[in-house]
Amino acid sequence: MISKTTIDKVFEQSLVEEVVGEFVQLKKSGSNYKGLSPFSNEKTPSFVVSPVKQIWKDFSSGKGGNAVAFLMEHEHFTYPEAIKYLARKYNIEIEETQVSSLDKEKASERESLFIVSEYAKDFFSDTLFNSSEGKSIGFSYFKERGFSDETIKKYDLGYLPDKLNYFSKEAIANGYDPVFLEKSGLSIFQNKKSIDRFRGRVIFPIHSMSGRILGFGGRILNNQLKTAKYLNSPESLIYNKSKILYGIFYAKQDIAKLDNCFIVEGYTDVIQLHQKGIKNVVSSSGTALTIDQITLIRRLTLNVTMLFDGDKAGVNATLRGIDIILTAGLNVNVCSFPNGEDPDSYSQDKSYVEIDDYLKNNSKDFIQFKASILAQNSKNDPISKANTINEIINSISIIPDRIKQEIYVKHCSSIMDISEEVLFNSLAQKTKNEIHSISKKRIAKVQKATKNKDVDLLFELEKKIIEILLLYGSKEENFEELILKNDEDGNVVLEPTTVNSLVYEKIFLDLQQDEIEFTNESFKIIYEKIINEFQKNQKLILEVFLNSLNQDLANHVTGILMNEDQYELHDWLSKNIFVKHKDKVISQLVSETILSLRTFLINKKVEELKEETKDSSENNKILEEIGEYHKLKTILSKKLNRVL
Repeated sequence: MISKTTIDKVFEQSLVEEVVGEFVQLKKSGSNYKGLSPFSNEKTPSFVVSPVKQIWKDFSSGKGGNAVAFLMEHEHFTYPEAIKYLARKYNIEIEETQVSSLDKEKASERESLFIVSEYAKDFFSDTLFNSSEGKSIGFSYFKERGFSDETIKKYDLGYLPDKLNYFSKEAIANGYDPVFLEKSGLSIFQNKKSIDRFRGRVIFPIHSMSGRILGFGGRILNNQLKTAKYLNSPESLIYNKSKILYGIFYAKQDIAKLDNCFIVEGYTDVIQLHQKGIKNVVSSSGTALTIDQITLIRRLTLNVTMLFDGDKAGVNATLRGIDIILTAGLNVNVCSFPNGEDPDSYSQDKSYVEIDDYLKNNSKDFIQFKASILAQNSKNDPISKANTINEIINSISIIPDRIKQEIYVKHCSSIMDISEEVLFNSLAQKTKNEIHSISKKRIAKVQKATKNKDVDLLFELEKKIIEILLLYGSKEENFEELILKNDEDGNVVLEPTTVNSLVYEKIFLDLQQDEIEFTNESFKIIYEKIINEFQKNQKLILEVFLNSLNQDLANHVTGILMNEDQYELHDWLSKNIFVKHKDKVISQLVSETILSLRTFLINKKVEELKEETKDSSENNKILEEIGEYHKLKTILSKKLNRVL
């Protein structure tokens, strides 16, 4: 187990905006940061990070928490893994207490797969650098590709000899469970005999966005063998090919910094460009681009440039990928290489300046690229040309920006030699059909929402009390209390008096006095935990408090704290409208909330009593009770009017 000292240091030194910023492109928005949700496919940023509160909230998925919670949600880390990751990031020495055998047994299958994958990565790398076969075959191959020693080590490249169970035998001998060797895809077991999946191949470890080893890609070096040139790890709990981009771990910071992502096809394309200084590059690992892969990029930038091989296969792969990128709302440029060249081969004998200039000068807007390519293929065939135009219009219709649509239509008109009017009519018809379909769905949704609309005032009031406790619980305020007294004529009057109290004490005592309990179970638990924390320590450290909650309760808390941060206040000051900030009127806020809650509960009680009169023979007694509640309600109304 990790020591409490280490955990405390992690919370003291880690900054949520820095941690989240490694995975999500954040932009300053007032005192907060905003970005696109990493947990859903959205076009309008609803992911908010608060440096002041040191928490984040994703309003599209409802998730939220501190830096540790983000890593647990985004990277699927366990709590200890998240702490260790942050400790490494901030150069904090990790102190661990002795781990019990029971804890070891409870290690998840997922973690076991990570452990065996990490071991395999080190084994393949060691074989490459230190074995005679690794040096003569594997290392020589990478050197022929122009990779430096530094690059080879950085990408954890490796080699596995062409022997039946060279790796598996050694792994089992070192205590690694054959079950996880098989589940990770590193070993194949037949008749209780082990076979190395990647034997006779150079190895490309595949990293997650946080740098963990998810799986491997292996390239065969003996071209005479009738087997796949490239071989990837099979699907597992930690490896899903359609959701992974090769090189994202090394590229993420540059992608966010340069606000552009280069997409290439193969492993060596990524490594070669990175070595030359083009570091904002990733690969789809030889598969067709998927929406999940695009979503990964979308967290970092909205701009993509596809770099494809100059052959027919490369062109077709690029054409397939364009629309899926558009669907995700990204901007797409395309850069082709001379026929027979790919990004790797082209870059080997070029400098950074030469490569950078080539990419800038040869990158085309995707519409221009698509139109020119398809136009070449359909010059003398009217039917093919018509199909090409429809294909281009389909792509244009996906673009959300109407101005861009018009520009692309005009450009397509000149390339395809067809009138703008025809193209606009075709686009309008397609857009009309889509809008009609969307509108029907939206109307149905609104109607359903209106039908079921029922504002739960009690829920909102309970939530407001939790919010006040979280934000201002330890503050000391002057509260105006109205005491019931008889005047000289014997009439009951309200006499004001000022009471100094901590906010949490005021709320606790008022609710206790009225015997008010929270009806929402989550709020009830959170309220009790907050009060206990204040009573023990006279303060509430948000980071520590969040870690004491389960994920559902933590989501509730961050949602409450960040609710107002979802929206930006207009610049009222420029219009000479002076808005009073909440923290300037805390006492008023507390009093209003508690009085409103009391009034609501009285109204509810009165309604219940009225229902009783329908079936009760003791109506007079019930009516008297209702009368007393009405008197109390009148007093509360006067108190509310006094809260200014």
